[in-house]
Amino acid sequence: MAGRRGPGLVGRAVTALLVAASLSVVCVGEVPRPPACALARGELTVDDLPAGSSVLDCLAVGRVVTHEGTGVAVPEPGTTVSVDALTVDGSAHGFTLTVAADGTVSYAYEAAHEPTRAAAPVSRARADAPAPCTDGAYSTAGRKEYGTYEWFIGDGPLPGRLSHAEGRRAFEDAIATITTSRNDCGFDDTVKAKARFLSSTGNESGIDRAARCTRRDGLSVWDAGDIGGEAVATTCSWSRPVPDGPEELLEADVRFNTHDFPFTNRPSGACTHAYDIRSVATHEAGHVFGLGHSGAGHENLTMYANSFACSTDARTLGKGDVLGLRSLY
Repeated sequence: MAGRRGPGLVGRAVTALLVAASLSVVCVGEVPRPPACALARGELTVDDLPAGSSVLDCLAVGRVVTHEGTGVAVPEPGTTVSVDALTVDGSAHGFTLTVAADGTVSYAYEAAHEPTRAAAPVSRARADAPAPCTDGAYSTAGRKEYGTYEWFIGDGPLPGRLSHAEGRRAFEDAIATITTSRNDCGFDDTVKAKARFLSSTGNESGIDRAARCTRRDGLSVWDAGDIGGEAVATTCSWSRPVPDGPEELLEADVRFNTHDFPFTNRPSGACTHAYDIRSVATHEAGHVFGLGHSGAGHENLTMYANSFACSTDARTLGKGDVLGLRSLY
């Protein structure tokens, strides 16, 4: 019995050594994969999905991430989404979320600045800033339209109760101000940007009732509706990386807030608080083509974050607006 039991023990020992050796060979060079993160239900904040997180591990694509009153739906890897809001006091409302090709998240936040005093007369707030033709301030968003921006008008009501034909003319005029760098300062047009209106569409802009960017649908739509009480208008832009250059614009949607603010296409002396459609549209078109907000102290530029009620000044560009476009195009 002892003679039979001995060889069995030795065999088991040899087998165990062989198994251990084979496992060590398999595991050499492997990097342990961290467990997938667990996200709470509902909206997320930038703290819930911090920079460096993986949208793949966290199953976060399509989830809404918010920051200081604005938000974006997390895009697929290799995509950037930005939200820019035009506000009544010129305060900063916007941020950018980038998902790298490997799914890693990063953020860029609009620089905070003091809002224009709501109680101050509009003329006084603007008189404190440099004249538009002498103010060279600008910022860019790190993206541009490399080809032709092709856009649609949504089939719902438009700002100022414009017909669709009138809305098309107003929006085309505003977009052309950007693509031709139209100004009253004597600056030549050296901007090589292009745009083309395609048609009306049943699709809506990818902007919800809280001025958050939803998932893109491949159509760049201009429309109007409810986007919360803070923003007069909002632009959502999606782009993708380009080697050694600004990102390439994929889609840019614009929505006017007709739920909370009145608009007019012809401000008159009787105007008290309506926003000029072309001024607002020119500002939003600036975002479409890659311009950021000019910031506090530059209220006379088109890309300041408030177009000012009853004012038509933002229909034409200032020096900084033109220089910003030239830097991109």
